[in-house]
Order: sequence, then structure tokens, then C-alpha cells
Amino acid sequence: MQNCILVTGGAGFIGSNFVLRVAATSDVRIVNLDKLTYAGNLQNLESLRGFLQHTFVPGDICDQELLRALLTEYQPRALVHFAAESHVDRSILGPEEFIHTNVNGTFSLLEEARNHWQKTQSSERESFRFLHVSTDEVYGSLGPSDPAFTEITPYAPNSPYAASKAASDHLVRAYHHTYGLPTLTSNCSNNYGPYQFPEKLIPLTILNALLGNAIPVYGDGKNVRDWLYVEDHCDAIGVILRSGRPGQTYNVGGSSQKANIEVVHTICELLDELVPESEFRPHKSLIKFVTDRPGHDRRYAIDASKLGRELGWQPRESFLSGMRKTIEWYLGHKQWLESVVSGAYKEWVATQYATR
Repeated sequence: MQNCILVTGGAGFIGSNFVLRVAATSDVRIVNLDKLTYAGNLQNLESLRGFLQHTFVPGDICDQELLRALLTEYQPRALVHFAAESHVDRSILGPEEFIHTNVNGTFSLLEEARNHWQKTQSSERESFRFLHVSTDEVYGSLGPSDPAFTEITPYAPNSPYAASKAASDHLVRAYHHTYGLPTLTSNCSNNYGPYQFPEKLIPLTILNALLGNAIPVYGDGKNVRDWLYVEDHCDAIGVILRSGRPGQTYNVGGSSQKANIEVVHTICELLDELVPESEFRPHKSLIKFVTDRPGHDRRYAIDASKLGRELGWQPRESFLSGMRKTIEWYLGHKQWLESVVSGAYKEWVATQYATR
């Protein structure tokens, strides 16, 4: 095996942040496989243009022939699996794509990884890793005083998205216990930070506030999530990849439980400060409560103490420091934001790959 990792979904939000981090902090070769759906964006990786240690491959994780070819050619020592459909609202409107990508795609990866791993020399098998990046939504919903999710919390997914990720988690576990494939699973809380597609709460709030559009808040706004800055998450993934025990699951959280309305208020207050010339100040005036999402989980909370206890990881950013960094990034990258909400990005991709 080579000093190489195969990353799936490495042009998406979390995946691209991880790829950029690895490229900046190591000499590992990165093979980056991404289907470039609406949330995958090669502009996220613009700084790696001409970087010889990064190879981008457009493709689908369900394409087992392509997976087999990549594993054979590059002989990676690890596979880090981010590729997923991840938006709950989209899963409610169209669950089929979530089953296709999150369940069938993970199965295809596991099959090809298993075949690749079984063909490697026995001396190298122990060092191979398959790291599956998952979500806390597989655990279901908590009451106001319920203890936080741990790695042994029973699964109780409540949306098609969560159910598809739960299924993929079970497949990863089964491939370790049945075949011995050295897998790792991380279940993270809600991420935020640079390069997040503006369909999720935080970038959508930032975008609408900047444009003076209504800021939608579901229901009474009191649904609680634990918020994790994406660079902290990528740091945790690196730690798990290096030091995690095969077959284990590790929860990753930001120790920042906040109600959605509190998150929106914080963004509005920071924008009032950072964009004092805005004609839409105070930005809180743009908040509009809308009909709640069907089956909306009331509260998530992550207990990440196992990751801290066993591997020494802790988040570096507080909610406020991470949010300030996030807003400053979006303010400094308005062209990126404009391109992903218009047809410009899709047109660019079509031109970029017109000859392929």
C-alpha cells in the first residue's frame, strides 16, 4: 500500500475541508472521488489547482468498476467516506436518492474495499482503515432532560435521511464483525463553517440576512442541536484515522447545545457588528417563523467523552468563536456564495468537463 488515502465526497462541505486540511498538514497523496451533485463544488478545492498530491476523480460511489480501478491503481492505505446525501428536507421530498447513495453507495465501497484489503499482503492488512463519517441523527430525538447520545445509545432514526445513514452504519459494523475489515465510524453533531451549501440553517441565515430576505425558522425555533465547527470535526477525523481502534465508533461533538432561534439570533447580532453599513440592521427583524418540518426531532446532544478519554481530542472552537470565523469567511467569499445559488457554478462544471 502507498502513502495515499481515497476520500469520497471530497468536494462537499465537510469533505473539502478535510481534503484541504490534509493537503496543508501532510505529504499524503489524496485521491478525491466526488459525483459533483448540487452540494459538491470544485471551487472549494481551487487552492489545490496544480497541487500534485491531489487527484480529483469525478464519479459515483455506486460505480464498483470505478472503485475497483482506483483501489488497484493507487493502493491507498485508508478510505475516508464522506459521500452522502445529507439534507433532511430533501430526504422527505425525495428519499430514493438517499437510499441509492447512502445505503447502496456505502455497500459498494465496502465490497470493493473488502476485496482490495483481502488481496493485500498480510503484513499490510492491519494498517488499512475504512473510516465511515456518519451523523448523530441515527440516534433519534431527546427530551429536554435526557442524557446526551453515547456510542451505545440505541438507534432510532426518524427521517429518511437518518434511516439511510443508520443502515450504512450497520453495514460498516457488519463488515468489520463478519469479514474483519478494519473499519471506524464517527457520528458527528451539526457541522458549520466555510464552504457549506446554503440550504442548511447557518449559511441560509447568513445569505438571507445579507440579501434582506426573510430568515425562516421552523416551528417555535426551540429545536436544539449540538454545533461543531467543521475544522474541529476534520481534526477529530484525523485523530480517529490515526489512532482509533478498528471496529469502534466515536461520537464527535462541539459541546455547544443551542436552540435554533438562539443560533439565528447570534448570527444576526454578529452581522449587525460586522456589517454596520447594512440597510437591514437589526437583522433580527428579518426572522420569520414558518410551519415546522414533518417529524422534526426536538433535541440532539452528543457525549464525545470517549473520543477525549481514549484519543485525547477536544474541540478548539467555542460556538461564538467558530460562528464569528464562519461569518467572516462568508463575508470574504461573496462570489463563492453567489455562484452556488445561481446557475453559474453548474455552467462552470459543464465547461470544465466538456471534453471528458
